[in-house]
Amino acid sequence: MPNMLADRYMIVRSLGEGGMADVYLAMDTILNREVAIKILRGELSSDPVTLLRFTREANAASKLNHPNVVQVYDVGEVDNRHYIVMEYVRGRTLKQLIQIRGALHKEEAVGIMKQLVSAIAHAHSKDIIHRDIKPQNILVKDDGTVKIADFGIALAHNAVQLTQNDSVLGSAHYLAPETTRGEPATNQTDIYSLGIVFYELLTGSVPFTGDNPVSIAMKHLSEEVPSVREFNPSLPQSIENIIIKATAKNRANRYKSAEEMLEDLNHCLDEENANADKVVFEPEEKEEEKTVVLSNVSEAPEKIADEPHRSGWVVGALLVVVFAALIALLVYFSGILNVMVPTELTVPNVSNLTEERAREELQAMGFTGEITLRYENHDTIEAGEIIRTNPANQQVVSPSTPITLVISKGPKMVIENYVGQNIDEVEAKLNELGITVSKTGKPSKEKSGTILSQELLMPGDEIDTDSRNNRIRFTYATPAEFVMIDVMGQPIETAKQRLEELGAVVTLEVIPTNSLDPEELETIDTGVVIEQSVERGTFYIQEEGASIVLRYYE
Repeated sequence: MPNMLADRYMIVRSLGEGGMADVYLAMDTILNREVAIKILRGELSSDPVTLLRFTREANAASKLNHPNVVQVYDVGEVDNRHYIVMEYVRGRTLKQLIQIRGALHKEEAVGIMKQLVSAIAHAHSKDIIHRDIKPQNILVKDDGTVKIADFGIALAHNAVQLTQNDSVLGSAHYLAPETTRGEPATNQTDIYSLGIVFYELLTGSVPFTGDNPVSIAMKHLSEEVPSVREFNPSLPQSIENIIIKATAKNRANRYKSAEEMLEDLNHCLDEENANADKVVFEPEEKEEEKTVVLSNVSEAPEKIADEPHRSGWVVGALLVVVFAALIALLVYFSGILNVMVPTELTVPNVSNLTEERAREELQAMGFTGEITLRYENHDTIEAGEIIRTNPANQQVVSPSTPITLVISKGPKMVIENYVGQNIDEVEAKLNELGITVSKTGKPSKEKSGTILSQELLMPGDEIDTDSRNNRIRFTYATPAEFVMIDVMGQPIETAKQRLEELGAVVTLEVIPTNSLDPEELETIDTGVVIEQSVERGTFYIQEEGASIVLRYYE
């Protein structure tokens, strides 16, 4: 990748890879500001469908001017490299925020939704349907501002569909039921996705999960979104009502516009709305059940009369089978099976998640490849949490691609200064960490077992405790054992030093002279050993608390 693009944008570093383009952080050298540049991969420039989709993203986003939409600054082509220059947003995705914090407080969740719904209302006013609203496509700045990104599959009203698959894109977790049925996307399709995002903000998880995208999509088609008030009874009914109306299966019951949803968001925390009645929709009218014709007409009345309960059970079972068959045929002929079993998936960002949650996330997205584990030290990510994946997040891969989860072992161990500590305690602690300890005893006046010096691993060294090559060597104090020498008549400091070198503890004691007469005082030697408490030639063991006493005149 050249350092300069269009003689204006200086490429700084890669920000990620998408299905058809790479994204870079760059510096606009004319306006002196950071920008994000999405560059269509060179081999895709000759693909008319990909090029049209890339161009459509640029056109859709460039029509929008809203504080909660990532702004497009420039679109161009240089040397057959098509690019879009966009606002660079510092922060994290809304999905990462939810993964880190779980369910948000209702005030914060409502504040985020107001921004999102306002942005989508603006897009709808420009006849643009996003079609892929999900927390992964929403950026959160450090000041709490949210911005919608990735209009790669946004569709203008009356725009020509590129392919059959182009009408059913996006994540299965946020997919509206009508999209699953293969019906064209409308403004209400985005509203349904917004309702699912609101649910996730308040609960910390999506309402439906499954082994694959098809099973998740079928739940959106047939199951009601769980009650957020069952998850958190302190939420006002007015908030749950918004989710109920946004995620209604029947579009006749769903919000007709984003402005209508925004109006309810603006007032859902008002005191007078806290105890609003729960929104309940009238069941859809169904055709009157037809009579089931039995094979043996002559026996039918008798069997029905004798076995009313069994007959009812049979009719009910038949209706269930017929309904399931109709759903299966509907899904099959709509082409959704071909669409919802993706040939490519984008690796999610599972950083800071545990292995268990990362596996759940990958499985929910449809990944089926083997998951392997690798462990590394990390200064800031806690032990047991994911550092990164291989392939990296945002890379587009096959669902069967093997994925490696790199898990933190926590920071490296910093070696202490063990001098002065007890050798047994230090050795036990280091052995638990897999560090090999070698030690040598040395007679010393220090307390027995006290570490006198350390080698190989020094204070301040950082080590990986899993390494088998971690070795440390200590010299520690042992009790002094020696044959007592004769220090009588020697200068007191010389005698003391000689005994201490042998490992003895020496106590000096001054002999009082107040009982001596003047003549005796003139004959005594001062500053030399007059008496030693252990006789010459005695085998001496330096025990704790004991000492050799040397007496002298001052």
